Amino acid sequence: MKTFAESLRETRRLVLLRLLSEQPGYRSNSSNLHTGLYALGIAGSRDDVITDLHWLRDQALLDLDAVPEVPGLFVANITARGNDVANGQASVPGISRPSPR
Repeated sequence: MKTFAESLRETRRLVLLRLLSEQPGYRSNSSNLHTGLYALGIAGSRDDVITDLHWLRDQALLDLDAVPEVPGLFVANITARGNDVANGQASVPGISRPSPR
């Protein structure tokens, strides 16, 4: 059985992908994504968001670029595979499966 922390992390990763999939241009920065999670009542520090974004990048679900002018800020771009996961058309261990919309 998963711990609450594990379930929360898997949900946070799914919501990050969903937020990106709903953005014009399918991209956003890590600060705005953190704000979006907070607005949806999903707990997580800025460090949690950045860690999750790097993990999602390692799974080929998004591209991630640092913003050199702002240390610690990243711009995430969802990939086609990431969009499939966000919409429930594919699944990846470590990410919650979305409910039907």
